[in-house]
Amino acid sequence: MKLSQEQLEFFQREGWLFLPELFAQEEVDLLAREAVGIYDANRPEVWREKSGAPRTAFAAHLYNEAFGLLGAHPRMIEPVEQVFGEPVYMHQFKINAKSAFTGDVWQWHQDYGTWKRDDGMPEPRAMNIAIFLDEVMPINGPLMLVPRSQNAGDLEASHDLATTSYPLWTLDEDTVTRLVKQGGIVAPTGKPGGMLMFHGNLVHGSAGNITPYPRKIVYLTLNAVSNHIRTPTRPDYIAHRDFTPIKTVDDDALVRLARAPRQAAE
Repeated sequence: MKLSQEQLEFFQREGWLFLPELFAQEEVDLLAREAVGIYDANRPEVWREKSGAPRTAFAAHLYNEAFGLLGAHPRMIEPVEQVFGEPVYMHQFKINAKSAFTGDVWQWHQDYGTWKRDDGMPEPRAMNIAIFLDEVMPINGPLMLVPRSQNAGDLEASHDLATTSYPLWTLDEDTVTRLVKQGGIVAPTGKPGGMLMFHGNLVHGSAGNITPYPRKIVYLTLNAVSNHIRTPTRPDYIAHRDFTPIKTVDDDALVRLARAPRQAAE
């Protein structure tokens, strides 16, 4: 899968790109079912809100077949390799939940700020690429992005250990206000299967979810192999130490897995 020149130019200028319904409903249904099972498991990789609701599940690609295929899927890997011009490895894999009624806020932040401070990543040559597993609406805590804020570089941040159950290097209100005055705020929404990619320095956050509609999103953090982390401080299920370039699977791998139980019964 290759991005068009127009898409590449939009990404380079705005710092993000959304591709609606890139994955089919059959593929998304499989991933959504598997995600529920993972959230129900008692594993150290599954972090929870203060309420007990699931917040994020790390490294599912290492212990779940469906997410293992997603983590090597060409529709996710090839666009990032195209942007970086070199192979990538999996720095982090997580399934973020915004549970109905109880999903908590993600404060304003840059992802590279954490990758740099906690993992020793030399440059912002990594990015998040995300798949919507539920419909993301304006009302159920969509990700909010500040366009062009990646051009502000690596901003000063504070380590917030109190607001939520997840420690995060966050930005102050004055910084966010200044950047929003320059670039505004966008909140990509869409049906399950949409894919969002955004620069490692793009400022973003999301509000809590007080609706009956859950919002699950899978994030692959793909890092250029030459930019591998040097001084990780977090567990390896959060910041991976395997810098092997990802080898992609066949494009129909998820469809074949989704249909396997039905075909076995025939």
